[in-house]
Amino acid sequence: MLQAAIISKPQKPELAGILRDLITWLEARHYNYLLDPDSAAYLPGTKAIPRFDLPKYKPNLVIVLGGDGTLLAAARAFARTTTPILSVNLGSLGFLTEIPLTDLYPTLEAWCDNCAEIEVRSMMHAEIIRGGKTIQEWDALNDVVVAKGTIARMGDFTVEIESQLVATFRADGIIVSTPTGSTAYNLAANGPIVMPSVNCMLVTPICPHLLTIRPIVVPGDATVSVHVVGVPNEIYLTVDGQEAVELKLDDYIHCQRSEASVRLLRSRPNGLFSVLRSKLKWGER
Repeated sequence: MLQAAIISKPQKPELAGILRDLITWLEARHYNYLLDPDSAAYLPGTKAIPRFDLPKYKPNLVIVLGGDGTLLAAARAFARTTTPILSVNLGSLGFLTEIPLTDLYPTLEAWCDNCAEIEVRSMMHAEIIRGGKTIQEWDALNDVVVAKGTIARMGDFTVEIESQLVATFRADGIIVSTPTGSTAYNLAANGPIVMPSVNCMLVTPICPHLLTIRPIVVPGDATVSVHVVGVPNEIYLTVDGQEAVELKLDDYIHCQRSEASVRLLRSRPNGLFSVLRSKLKWGER
């Protein structure tokens, strides 16, 4: 039987009605549905499956109802699968969740008719090396960020690319992002916007204490290493803005292109510049 996994944003009361209608639509087309805990919370009495267990059921499609944050969480859960993700924008900006609620069913119909577009986005693999051993690792769709905590003091970092020293400098932190993540924290830190199809990674310092330190675009098959040289009080590694781990002095963070990728379902090609015009009002006076 065909299966669709549904992942929802919490604290969105309107989702109760949206989910009921969606389940009715799926059942009419002989789809079984799988709900993550946030989705099941809107429909008392329904079964909830932990988000990171959903891939074990091998759904044919993932439907994400929320914003970019909800999609990022879904992408990490399904990073090692080829399951396409249909993301519906119920958030505020929606760089990744381009599909409005009004296009949900036309996009599903296109999927059923094998007419939908699949857009593949690369991911980044990041790992923390402590004492010569990998203690934790992730696949990220947007970025990994090494940054200070609550104390207003800078950290000291060394950046290497392919084992070649780039620089040692003081800053509030460092962003290593994918092309998809170029329009996230990287953009706010004055990093460049990169088309998602470009095979690269971006290294962007956050408020560096040297005017000569600038963002760098590196080849997609390179390895970027960030070494925590000095710790003001608390330094954290944050993955896609959602998972955080406190770092220690002399930790290394290694970043490289992941073997995993995300397959985003579109009803029609949209493109980065269309999103920039609609979301950031590019070209308007």
